[in-house]
Amino acid sequence: MQKGMRLNDGHVAHLGLLAKKDGARRGYLSKRSADNTKWHTKWFALLQNMLFYFETDSSSRPSGLYLLEGCVCDRAPSPKPPLSAKDSLEKQHYFTVNFNHENQKTLELRTEDAKDCDEWVAAIAHASYRNLATEHEALMQKYLHLLQIVETEKTVAKQLRQQIEDGEIEIERLKAEIASLLKDHERIQASQGSAPSDDDSDIKKIKKVQSFLRGWLCRRKWKTIIQDYIRSPHADSMRKRNQVVFSMLEAEAEYVQQLHILVNNFLRPLRMAASSKKPPITHDDVSSIFLNSETIMFLHQIFYQGLKARISSWPTLVLGECCCLLLLLLLLLLLLQLQRHLPASSTAHCTPWCPWPGCPQPWQGGPLLLPVSPLTCAPSPVLQIPRYILTLHELLAHTPHEHVERNSLDYAKSKLEELSRIMHDEVSETENIRKNLAIERMIIEGCEILLDTSQTFVRQGSLIQVPMSEKGKITRGRLGSLSLRKEGERQCFLFSKHLIICTRGSGGKLHLTK
Repeated sequence: MQKGMRLNDGHVAHLGLLAKKDGARRGYLSKRSADNTKWHTKWFALLQNMLFYFETDSSSRPSGLYLLEGCVCDRAPSPKPPLSAKDSLEKQHYFTVNFNHENQKTLELRTEDAKDCDEWVAAIAHASYRNLATEHEALMQKYLHLLQIVETEKTVAKQLRQQIEDGEIEIERLKAEIASLLKDHERIQASQGSAPSDDDSDIKKIKKVQSFLRGWLCRRKWKTIIQDYIRSPHADSMRKRNQVVFSMLEAEAEYVQQLHILVNNFLRPLRMAASSKKPPITHDDVSSIFLNSETIMFLHQIFYQGLKARISSWPTLVLGECCCLLLLLLLLLLLLQLQRHLPASSTAHCTPWCPWPGCPQPWQGGPLLLPVSPLTCAPSPVLQIPRYILTLHELLAHTPHEHVERNSLDYAKSKLEELSRIMHDEVSETENIRKNLAIERMIIEGCEILLDTSQTFVRQGSLIQVPMSEKGKITRGRLGSLSLRKEGERQCFLFSKHLIICTRGSGGKLHLTK
């Protein structure tokens, strides 16, 4: 029975030198011995699907050869070292090469560098003629496809050259015909002598009529082309897109005007009134009500002016959504800060707007009298984000996929939607904290449970606490009596983690039940 196979030693040595010179991976690795007791350091070289190892990097002949076709290479966990060698083995990185052959032992290797280990694993995993054959087949298909394209192009070029040659022949024929006509015309003029004036005037009239007819036909053709385009779906989509952009400009102008009224007719007069000797309102109240309204108006004015400048040259220039988006994101971040810190108590008492005695000039009558609340002059800043998102959705719906602004509009829409989600979460969390603090201030004894910001308010309402008998049963005799309802009425607040039951005192204050 044959136990081994002979190889051409000279051929293997030659391949070993090629691997040593031009191998894909070369370097020192530690190889476990056959009896799994020792590790020997060898110099390895990878050539295609053959792994050679030498005693040192200066050896001229390989010490061994592994055929890697169909093998599986992967990282291996470090073995449990003895206590004496724990520090040295922790710095080693192991990987194995499993062969799909019978009676073939797994090759175990290690190195001291994790990056070097990963590179060896990747190189051995891709060392297969099967992968090269697959790539070669794919490249051959591409090559054949390109050959077909080249042949097609050659055929088309040949046809074009033939057409050009035919055209040149036709041009030469027409030139000869024109030359003969010119000679005939000169001969006719010479024979007519002194009476060609009437014929010249007739020819000029004929040329003028022909020129008029050619112009009329050209204008008619262009009119037909323009009418066909106006009735086309692309032109209808562009009209709708332009209408969306101009509507956006009008809405932004209206919002800037509302902010202008809010700042000039309410904020600044209130600041002047707060600085008087007998101020009807303090500077803190003014700041808590209006906060960054002037900054918001300034940013909206910049955004509106930039948008207006772009649209002034519409549609010869591209609308710069990307340039305006940066300003818009900064604006919306500031609006998030405004909505997050806007106190509910300061805005609630300002809704029924009534001027006080001695108020500044804008509310004492005249052309600047505004019978509205300052908070209704400009819509909520948070409501502007959905308006921008809806506008971008409409623009994308009427923008072709090959349009130059398609990518910038998609990017702006995604960023605005992400900012809208962040703002919604921040506003919901802030409103929940305000609600918890308002309930905590209503309770005379206070309630430390409500200071936990992780719980969420669910609902509140009045319930009747029914008395229980000694046996643990509900007493139904006086359940419907009015006195029992008044005595057992409890104000309940349900949170995500707790249920708070309070009794209401004579002054409307709440007390925690015992």
